[in-house]
Amino acid sequence: MIEVPLVDHHCHGVVTRDLERPEVEAMLTEADAPGLAGTLFDSQIGFALRRWCAPVLDLEPHAAPDTYLARRAELGAAEVNRRLLAATGIGSFLVDTGYVPEPITSPGELAALAGGTGREVVRLEAVAEEVLAGGCTASGFADAFRDRLGERCADAVGVKSIAAYRVGLALEGARPTDAEVTRAAGALLAAGGRARVADPVLHRFLVWCGIDFRLPVQFHVGYGDADTDLHRGDPLLLTDLLRATEPAGVPVMLLHNYPFHRNAGYLAQVFGHVFVDVGLAVHNVGRRADAVVAELLELAPFGKVLFSTDAFGLAELYLISTALFRRALGRFLDAGIADDDWTAADAERVAAAIGAWNAIRAYRLG
Repeated sequence: MIEVPLVDHHCHGVVTRDLERPEVEAMLTEADAPGLAGTLFDSQIGFALRRWCAPVLDLEPHAAPDTYLARRAELGAAEVNRRLLAATGIGSFLVDTGYVPEPITSPGELAALAGGTGREVVRLEAVAEEVLAGGCTASGFADAFRDRLGERCADAVGVKSIAAYRVGLALEGARPTDAEVTRAAGALLAAGGRARVADPVLHRFLVWCGIDFRLPVQFHVGYGDADTDLHRGDPLLLTDLLRATEPAGVPVMLLHNYPFHRNAGYLAQVFGHVFVDVGLAVHNVGRRADAVVAELLELAPFGKVLFSTDAFGLAELYLISTALFRRALGRFLDAGIADDDWTAADAERVAAAIGAWNAIRAYRLG
């Protein structure tokens, strides 16, 4: 297993309250509940949790779900979070703060649990909806958004788009004019109620604003919960936008990507500003993480691959992701050494780059 310090370049906070079994299972995967499956402990991620997390809570590997949950309750949320996050070896957390369905840790609080550092990634749509809810006019939206984004990004290391959830990734490359933005904002405001950005013009505008601020732009791609239409989340649909934004030289980070991770690897190869990961997928595919990581690395330059967990809510997801990613990357690199495809020194350098240095370079973490 590769042991390198990690930069988790896309993640979320964890809940700080004690959880009952249905709540734990609901947070294990992108499903809302086990449904007819019976229990999510009988899945790749369920078995991975029992294998990797149980020993950190002083249990034998593969402890039964009821035994694990009883021990979790006995220790309490604060101690469970501290133990599991400290065991990850993550040194830096780049935290998407745009999804907060209930109170969760801030970037600083999350990082403190692991003895690391936390930085914020600002969700573009959340800022836009905040501006629209604040009483701006359609004609004033573009400038008001730019001003507010500048304020929110004063200490941020990146921005994120969830266009995949709202309209899909088939976005035109051209930068929208302010007149086009005014019309789109006007239509949204005229609809009344709580503003929810779901217009291709507005999503393109938000992305271009992030580019103008010279901040890495993250895109949710592929795998997600039932709110996304997966067929509209193929990263190849971003090709026009990637062509248009490449001259700016601002990194574009394709997140998750499963089951389109091979397509994402291709884009990372042919576009100089594109970086990729398989966060979220790794802990969900469990022991198949070896295959997913290897498939991403078929075409993606090793200097364009980053580590992320996309963990949300459960500290267990952080530990499962790091353990499985380290094992998968280690096996991939060890196989290359055994076949004389690269040297041990090469493997060590690549592991450090993927685990941390690529993110440090792309996000200018210094």
